[in-house]
Amino acid sequence: MFKKILIGIVVIFIVMQFFRIDQTNPEVIAEQDFLKLTNAPNEVATLVKNACYDCHSNETKYPWYANIAPASWLLANHRNEGREHVNFSIFSTYNKDQKNHILDECVEVLEKGEMPMKSYVVMHPEADLTAEQTKMLMNYFKTSEDSQEEHQESETHKE
Repeated sequence: MFKKILIGIVVIFIVMQFFRIDQTNPEVIAEQDFLKLTNAPNEVATLVKNACYDCHSNETKYPWYANIAPASWLLANHRNEGREHVNFSIFSTYNKDQKNHILDECVEVLEKGEMPMKSYVVMHPEADLTAEQTKMLMNYFKTSEDSQEEHQESETHKE
């Protein structure tokens, strides 16, 4: 009986490998990217890329386990959900309210320790932010929100 169950599990695992995830990234247009738009300092850009961009941009890097189901399915789900919440690669396409909401959310999830996800950090130690790095990112997101509002006001006055 145990042998049949084990064979069944192995067969299911093998069949699962035929259902692959799409690992192509949409085109990245530099002028739409958050880091380019905000002219982020190198240290901030590195932190955001290491801690956020795999799930929240069109620059996902697929590690070896992205080829093994069901881990690949979980990764694809996180990537899709992440891009739905915010896609830093298309930041310029969001309206002012969306941008401000996104930046507020970024601060909030960092403050609560919800991002980067612990399960992500396990496999990506470069994304494990220190308290100082977290504070730096929170301040940058807050500053970016303020500059978004100032930019919007200056555009309004020009009209």
